[in-house]
Amino acid sequence: MKAGEAIYARCLACHALAYDRTGPRHCGLFGRKAGAVPDFGYSQAMKQSKIVWDEKTLSHFLANPTRALPGTSMGYAGVPDPRERADLIAYLKAASQGPECQGH
Repeated sequence: MKAGEAIYARCLACHALAYDRTGPRHCGLFGRKAGAVPDFGYSQAMKQSKIVWDEKTLSHFLANPTRALPGTSMGYAGVPDPRERADLIAYLKAASQGPECQGH
């Protein structure tokens, strides 16, 4: 879990678990439809996508966000290394359902 947490530190430039920043919050991420956080200014591409976030969809998107979803406003280059991506996703799954996210 420590490896995933270290990789998640890169995400903190734009995201947080419990509140929106430049990017939407991650609490409740798994099972949520992409573009569905209320009052967040998503790109049209994200709002119109049929993505529901799970391990598989996150892995595909995080490998290269702009290739996975042309028109996304997420400018991050991605996490091309499969092991790093898996560690990040495992951390996100635990953290987005953890104590910090209760009530969010």
